[in-house]
Amino acid sequence: MPAVTYEHIKTCKQSGARLGRVHTPHGVIETPAFMPVGTQATVKTMSPEELKAMDAHIILSNTYHLFLRPGHEIVKQAGGLHRFMNWDRPILTDSGGFQVFSLSDMRKISEEGVAFKSHLNGDKLFLSPEKAMEIQNALGSDIMMAFDECPPFPAEHAYAKQSLERTTRWAERCLQSHSRPKEQALFAIIQGGMYEDLRKQSAAELTSMDFPGYAIGGLSVGEPKHLMYEVLEYTVPLMPFNKPRYLMGVGSPDALVEGAIRGIDMFDCVLPTRIARNGTCMTSSGRLVIRNAKYAEDFGPLDPECSCYTCKNYSRAYIRHLLKADETFGIRLTTYHNLHFLLELMRQVRQAIQEDRLLDFRNVFFEKYGLDENGKGF
Repeated sequence: MPAVTYEHIKTCKQSGARLGRVHTPHGVIETPAFMPVGTQATVKTMSPEELKAMDAHIILSNTYHLFLRPGHEIVKQAGGLHRFMNWDRPILTDSGGFQVFSLSDMRKISEEGVAFKSHLNGDKLFLSPEKAMEIQNALGSDIMMAFDECPPFPAEHAYAKQSLERTTRWAERCLQSHSRPKEQALFAIIQGGMYEDLRKQSAAELTSMDFPGYAIGGLSVGEPKHLMYEVLEYTVPLMPFNKPRYLMGVGSPDALVEGAIRGIDMFDCVLPTRIARNGTCMTSSGRLVIRNAKYAEDFGPLDPECSCYTCKNYSRAYIRHLLKADETFGIRLTTYHNLHFLLELMRQVRQAIQEDRLLDFRNVFFEKYGLDENGKGF
């Protein structure tokens, strides 16, 4: 048996979305699922106990950042990432590729891998498919990602084709150098930019290698959402039905619902934690910027419909005061709320799939959240 397997439970008759479970060595992930991002072996300002309290089934951590510090060998000495950070539920590690390629002025791509400079101290470093596997095998994550090249948006067809073909060759090298396939599942990443013929080519090449799961990369990189949904509509059907489908880097509420409708099982994004640090909160009636002066004397919760720790115990006025005073507790409260909001949203999505009413759920949610049918704010 592979380390990670997918169990299909139900397909929504109204939307075609699917309900399932991803079985891993550290527990079951109910899907569709949102994965909070713990870049440096921690979800910013949150404890593992708090993440469990809000029922996070899985978190994501970052190969690139843990390679730079503290170093994967230290994590390995600690007994792996789960023990190092005291998290006993599933962990997914990305390959580090996106971080390397986002440092566009500091890296050089070759067939062998990518030479780059550390964003911390300028040290010259090299990341290859083999090195990405070595690091992730040492980290001990349940799900590892193949090292890929993520093209920018927009990208010319010729460049996107060259990039996806290199990603395919790198994926094969990742398979060959993966040393713990019975303990850790390696997912491949479908690339190809915004070109249907290239997505088909990438999917065909990668599915022929029989990975235990597949991701769609190269989206949420600046393209309009309607284009992202279009890519999903012709790419998801190319992915194996009996394996997990992961859309990388997507975490806005509307995109989570739309992605689920199009057959995606897993999502991740830094969005909820990043905007929380700036005082922006997701609520059932849309975004709320708690720093605004109108909340100075508002003693109600962030979201009257939310049952999270923050909303049950603290007022808008108090949270605004904490943020204005640069108190860390304020960021902890907004972060807790935003993560809880998305995890609860995905629970509601799963329930709507179970009851064959996901399209109805989307319409009600969008209207209340202040979005039109295209996901744009009124």
